[in-house]
Amino acid sequence: MPAEQFAHVETWVFDLDNTLYPPETALFPQINLRMTDYVMRVTGVDRAEADRLRHLYWREHGTTLAGLMHHHDVDPDPFLIEVHEIDFTVLGPDPALAGRIAALPGRRIVYTNGTEPYARRVLERRGFSDLFDAVYGVEHARYTPKPRPEAFEAVFGADGLDPVRSAMFEDDPRNLAAPHAMGMRTVHVAPQPEPADHIHHHTDDLATFLGLLRE
Repeated sequence: MPAEQFAHVETWVFDLDNTLYPPETALFPQINLRMTDYVMRVTGVDRAEADRLRHLYWREHGTTLAGLMHHHDVDPDPFLIEVHEIDFTVLGPDPALAGRIAALPGRRIVYTNGTEPYARRVLERRGFSDLFDAVYGVEHARYTPKPRPEAFEAVFGADGLDPVRSAMFEDDPRNLAAPHAMGMRTVHVAPQPEPADHIHHHTDDLATFLGLLRE
């Protein structure tokens, strides 16, 4: 039973985008559009090529930003500020999920490849502002993104959590490999499962899954 497999967990780590809100929410498409605009401006290529590079950098470096820093020496802070200036009104509160997160024993934290200020705006719109003990962004890993192991080591080291007594919830299966290797219980949150040795559980309904952990 899921509850038994999480009985040891003292720290609950949640990704943000497409994990703490549904992937069909029109939030991240706004960010993708702004990232493509940024790539166009930095590289001088047309929109189709910029969109290709955006996705290529995400796939090869973990984030578009990491690719831009590696290939074009982009300053991360202006990029992160610009791409996160989006319309947050597409997000709404989720009392059911809020209640399930609040019921989890121990510490609850958010760790995102976005920034802490961006994450806090999302949490506020979702009604989750008071639920988490800490919120970490890519800046807390010195702009090294998930899925790179050193990013997790930096954030988890700063937080002081014990990976062996922690669980990680993520929509991107790549970002569960390092937590699994560190001894964490891993949960893939996505519409479709992606079987992999580093994924312990899959759910397409986070609120329902968290409810099972209290039974």
